[in-house]
Amino acid sequence: MKTVFKNIIYSTLITALFTFHISCSKDYLDQVPDDRLSLEEVFNRRDLSEKWLANTYSYIRDEAHRTNDTPWDVLSDDNDVSQRNNPFRVNLGNWNASSNYWNFWEHYYKGIRTATTFINNIEGNKQILEDREGQNFIKRRKAEARFLRAFFYAELLKQYGPVILLGDQEIDPDLPLTDPAMQIPRSSYDECVDYIVSELNQAETDLDIEHYYSGDNVLENDMGRASKVLCRAIKSKLLLYAASPLFNGNPDFNGVLNKDGKALFNPTSDNNKWKKAADAAKTIIDYAESSGKLGLYKKTKSDGSIDGFLSYRDVFLDSWNIEWILARNSNNLGSYQRSCTPRLASGYASMGPTQQLIDTYRMANGESPITGYASDGSPKINTASGYTESGFSTFTPPGATRSKSTFNMYINREPRFYAAITYSGSDWINTTSSLGVREIQLYYSGESGKGGSHDYSETGYLFRKNISPTYHPTQNNVARSLVMMRYAEILLNYVEALNEYNPGHADILKYLNQIRLRGGIPPLGAGLNQAEMRQQIRTERRIELTMEHLRYFDTRRWKIAEQTDGGPFYGMNVEAGTSNTDMAFFKRTKFETRVFRKSFYLFPIPQTEIQRNINLVQNPGW
Repeated sequence: MKTVFKNIIYSTLITALFTFHISCSKDYLDQVPDDRLSLEEVFNRRDLSEKWLANTYSYIRDEAHRTNDTPWDVLSDDNDVSQRNNPFRVNLGNWNASSNYWNFWEHYYKGIRTATTFINNIEGNKQILEDREGQNFIKRRKAEARFLRAFFYAELLKQYGPVILLGDQEIDPDLPLTDPAMQIPRSSYDECVDYIVSELNQAETDLDIEHYYSGDNVLENDMGRASKVLCRAIKSKLLLYAASPLFNGNPDFNGVLNKDGKALFNPTSDNNKWKKAADAAKTIIDYAESSGKLGLYKKTKSDGSIDGFLSYRDVFLDSWNIEWILARNSNNLGSYQRSCTPRLASGYASMGPTQQLIDTYRMANGESPITGYASDGSPKINTASGYTESGFSTFTPPGATRSKSTFNMYINREPRFYAAITYSGSDWINTTSSLGVREIQLYYSGESGKGGSHDYSETGYLFRKNISPTYHPTQNNVARSLVMMRYAEILLNYVEALNEYNPGHADILKYLNQIRLRGGIPPLGAGLNQAEMRQQIRTERRIELTMEHLRYFDTRRWKIAEQTDGGPFYGMNVEAGTSNTDMAFFKRTKFETRVFRKSFYLFPIPQTEIQRNINLVQNPGW
């Protein structure tokens, strides 16, 4: 009998976070022997098999907290955190392969092993097969595990580049390092992509549910499970990354070889990869338009027009709405929200948007305020936008309850700006507590300024995207789900890929303008060439998807991180100011000079893994 010691099974089952609405009985292990459990027993019982799969889902990482736990936003050019911890060190270039920062290699391979064990053992489950539809149930659950395994590989691929493909092989982690199974080399990047696509295709075929969202007539316990649409969505992102300059004929990766001489990257650029990415995204769009089960989430004003502010704010707050594709119900959103909350509301006030991101948001008329920067860092202002950085005006931003004097930099920006950014002088969003309406002070002597605590924003801004208007750190808060992938991303995937493969196609403007109109700004007109449209798409992607863990990977896959992620970073002057009308504070000021080297385009494979496996070659530059 194939057996494993009880503590190994316990580590697989008890540590389940039950990421999704999957029930858990506290005493399910009371019915098994005290000394050991067998895989045969686990996979002949319905309840234990379900727990095993629930644990496999738990390897979808909780990326709600964005400091030490999840690096992608705090290592991007959109964000800064005041703590002098790992993100700070990495942004200054102070790390190496032995630093072991964010070692998700080990995490995802554990998830891959757990999924493979389920795939290889769920067939023939006696209790499940007692049901008339038992075989179909097994097929669906097996497809869920196959999706999860493909998802974990895709997550590894975007962080580390080419990885080790194990297929259906179950490798005992207790094998000696001399065993050939422990010395498998990396597959090439294209081989990894092809494998993940094939696994997603197979999983999609065996999943009988297209899409879960709050409008579906499905059990609450099923919300968040793998679906056909989720398979297509992960494939869309995977193929978009594979088509991008970092991985598509990148000359910087020429000569990256396994020890047997096998090239890990294809040196030839293939424009057809953009077509594959566009086609993958279009299948989801076609499903959305034909089914009505997926689309952009919209709220309207009294006159029936789209409310750009509420639509964008509430797409994250109204759980499992029509736009959501992937979400995690168990999460650490509370810690993220507290990092973004001002000290007046018992927050940490430590997570700040960079001035570079502030400058990216358009004006209400759809024009970009800044077209570039001079050598001294001063902005080149687009006069057609109506933007100015001098003086103050009385202004009522969307979502606010009162008019007040506001620095002109923040006047008449697009609605998404006010849903995502807290600037000094704006009111805090939670007016339901005893605080009432309170003005945020991010200048030096202000309530959330540098002069009052080590917790402060170095940029003079805070994020308010994905912060509930009822949130207060010291009061009871209703848990809510964390959206991890949504339909807007699919639209942006599609128009980007289509512009690279077939510039001028009518769908590019059609779907890009759907995003703009939902965001509350005018549609973009025709007549842009490919390069101009590329810049519009990239700007739209940065605005729409900020703080959704994508900007970090976008600047890298576009091969622009050496320009965007290195050099001086700016904010307001947090060393000065005594009021929200003090121009000493409202002055562009360098807060940090970041370092980006070519080696940073890919994460280093943890040095411990390199030492264990003599056939595992390190990423270039590490």
